[in-house]
Amino acid sequence: MPSDATETLSLSNKEKALRDMYDAISARNMFPFWATSDDVTNDEVRQLMATTRAIPYHWSYENDIAPLLKTSAELISMDDSERRSLVLVNPGLNPKRATVSTMYTAYRLNDPNEIMPPHKHSPSAIRFGLTGKGNFTGVEGEDVVFGPGDMVLTPNDAWHNHGTVGDEQAVNLSVLDLPLVETLNAIHFDHKYTEIEDGVEVQKKVQTAKYPSDYSAATYGQGGLLPRWVDNMRGGGLSSPMYVYRWEAMMEIFDRFKDIDGDPHEALMVEYTDPTRGGAVFKTITFFAQMLRPGEKTLPLRQTASLLVAPFEGTGYSIIDGERYDWKQFDTLAVPGGAWCEHHNGSDSQPVYMFVASDEPTLKKLSLYKRWGQTAAGDVVRYL
Repeated sequence: MPSDATETLSLSNKEKALRDMYDAISARNMFPFWATSDDVTNDEVRQLMATTRAIPYHWSYENDIAPLLKTSAELISMDDSERRSLVLVNPGLNPKRATVSTMYTAYRLNDPNEIMPPHKHSPSAIRFGLTGKGNFTGVEGEDVVFGPGDMVLTPNDAWHNHGTVGDEQAVNLSVLDLPLVETLNAIHFDHKYTEIEDGVEVQKKVQTAKYPSDYSAATYGQGGLLPRWVDNMRGGGLSSPMYVYRWEAMMEIFDRFKDIDGDPHEALMVEYTDPTRGGAVFKTITFFAQMLRPGEKTLPLRQTASLLVAPFEGTGYSIIDGERYDWKQFDTLAVPGGAWCEHHNGSDSQPVYMFVASDEPTLKKLSLYKRWGQTAAGDVVRYL
């Protein structure tokens, strides 16, 4: 047999053997971590980088969310389900319940005087008021009634319930680190809430209030002044013990600093912090309020942290990885980690206020948090 024919047969046999080997690897739920010079199908870099990932996305409250919230309130009662929330699912991650890879946003409308029973879970969560004055969360014995702009914590493993008090509907949005906790296989829920009555453990549908309704503000609302006689570890000490952050306090800060230059990449941005430790309110995710003054725009910023951005007041647009997203009040923007992002206030007379969630604390703990910005001249500078 001629040598070239022998070489062709040898190559053919090798290709068949390779195919058989790759089939065997796949059948045994393994992945080949190598690449050969003429093999594209099993290029490990291409395959590893081709996993599902979050994409920039925009949900309109007016067009997408509010109509479905209204319909859900008409069709699903508390007798049908103890939960009635719309979770925003990133198209790049579907069907996983995730708005970005580590967090999800959910919107909830409650009818008047509609309160669900207590429960707790391992994911950390917040509620941020959008409409109505009677949003309600009872958390670890503190009954919190909150309105637009107020943020309420429901920490990891803390008993809490949600609903509305008063005679009007109310809407709030939630942010949870559930996708992160789910990835770590650490999800748990508990719906059997009990209290001790006359020495007997009794299951209950309503938490008994243990603290005054203004306990968080009265205890921690001064900043820099911490009473020593209070229980700063309530709820297990897994989060900030201050469970409600009022919008009025945030507005006081913005009013105080509205005439300074601010940060070119973030304008005026204030982080919600744990008053006892000075860090983020949770160990996994953190939250900010962001102000863009009339006509203000931010320079492009890129970071490894993922963001969920919810415009609270005002209109404008954001450019995420070169694509423009126009937004209005109560919308949500998904900004995946690694995406370039800039925000523009669309008004020359009114400020914009945005509520922002970030997985920055997790990235920092893993030494994976990095940050780049573009200068006004277009140069890219690494900041962290």
